[in-house]
Amino acid sequence: MLTKFLVIRFSSIGDIVLTTPVVRCLKQQYPNAEIHYLTKPAFAGILAHNPYITQVHTLDKALLKKARELKSLGFDYIIDLHNNLRTSIIKSVLQVPAFSFDKLNIEKSIAVKLKQGVLPPIHIVQRYLATLSPFHVKADNKGLDYFLPPSLLQEWNYEAVVPTEPFIAFAIGAQHATKRLPTDKIILLVKGVQKKVVLLGGKEDVEAANAIAAQCGNTAINLCGTLSLHQSAFVLSQAEKVVTHDTGLMHIAAALNKEIISIWGNTIPEFGMTPYYGHSTTQHHLFQVPHLNCRPCSKIGFKQCPKAHFNCMNLQPTHHIIEVINGK
Repeated sequence: MLTKFLVIRFSSIGDIVLTTPVVRCLKQQYPNAEIHYLTKPAFAGILAHNPYITQVHTLDKALLKKARELKSLGFDYIIDLHNNLRTSIIKSVLQVPAFSFDKLNIEKSIAVKLKQGVLPPIHIVQRYLATLSPFHVKADNKGLDYFLPPSLLQEWNYEAVVPTEPFIAFAIGAQHATKRLPTDKIILLVKGVQKKVVLLGGKEDVEAANAIAAQCGNTAINLCGTLSLHQSAFVLSQAEKVVTHDTGLMHIAAALNKEIISIWGNTIPEFGMTPYYGHSTTQHHLFQVPHLNCRPCSKIGFKQCPKAHFNCMNLQPTHHIIEVINGK
């Protein structure tokens, strides 16, 4: 008898990539099952070429209307990896057994408000996989997945923008300003790197990227705002190392098994969202400013430092980061 699972994660890039071990392990251990995935339209492309997913559904209409549409498909189980009010409504409409991810909101709030370490030392991927424990699905420890469209390189003249010599990719953006290095600090880093540095980011990062490129001359190749997500992922796949903040491209780089230098501001690794490689021995170098009594100041981030000093980024050890990038 065919079993149909509906996996739900609405957003965002990194969170969705972090759920890929769930769909892979579920499909490999229930090979005859159908694995459907519900997300926002903006993120459907991340999953479109995942061979473990039967069909990607998008939240492209009113919530109740979408829920009734999904109910007509006859799902047997819901794996809720978002666990919010909207997913609760969907679960109430579908009325099938549902298993929900524990977001640890209380523990995170205590960490933010009281600066006390009450979070379990468990990666979020392991917590996502724990949602499958009623089905006795075991972790395969193979890391994350990111599948590029097969036609990508035929449709895109990547040779015109991607260096042929070894280069460093630098994902300069992040959704919130308090997760990003100040532009002047990025300029110092790029100037110290001994290879070409390709700047990656969205349209919101163009202004900063232009300033960095103007100060760094031929060292910096500015691709911010010019690439699709899949194109950016391809650039990451070709890089020797990836420098990144706590952001979606960090998790894509981990899925591509790249050596990562991650730089952390107001968020902390204890939230469980460091680069995840499974049992791979790929190197990850994590930089954060320790012993700041104001950190973490948020579970997500702010437009500016609430304390105005921004020490979690301004005190980052720039010279040490440069040494690691250069392999010294």
